[in-house]
Amino acid sequence: MSLLWIFAFLLPERLFELHLSRRNLQSLTARGGKEFYPESFPRMVAMHILFLLALFWESFPWTVVAGPFTWGMIAALVLLQGARYWCIISLGEYWNTRIVLVPGGTTRKTGPYRLTPHPNYLVVVLEFILLPLLMQAPYTLVVFFPLNLLILRDRIRLEEKALREFTDYDERFPRRQHHAGQS
Repeated sequence: MSLLWIFAFLLPERLFELHLSRRNLQSLTARGGKEFYPESFPRMVAMHILFLLALFWESFPWTVVAGPFTWGMIAALVLLQGARYWCIISLGEYWNTRIVLVPGGTTRKTGPYRLTPHPNYLVVVLEFILLPLLMQAPYTLVVFFPLNLLILRDRIRLEEKALREFTDYDERFPRRQHHAGQS
């Protein structure tokens, strides 16, 4: 079974997300929004481009056996895309690939953001596992999964710092307090 279609889907999807992000940035900026920590964005873009290039190169000729594992991975990826767009729709114009906030604003409390503060990043982490597994690209998995985790750890730290300083984020997701005698 040929999986070249995966790349034909991923490339336009990522370009659409960059377009949507740019549009949302303009909308938020017009309302007083500000980009925080712009230096984190090029690292993420570079890592995603290199990930897709490595996946494309390592998985050549892009064919796999059409068995239960393949169909299970495809089903999981379809569900992840649903989760990705649930995140995007839930945030509306606040969704962005950059850290953009309207100071004094409130954080969104809809969709998957009721359950966890960063569901979109969870989707990305799972994609960095599922795509190389589906495409039979073990080296891409071994290199880019931990790299993605490192970059996301830094990105989430910066995003939460900006959210805590300029929005009501602490009220929504307070840090857990550990006291002596508690586990």
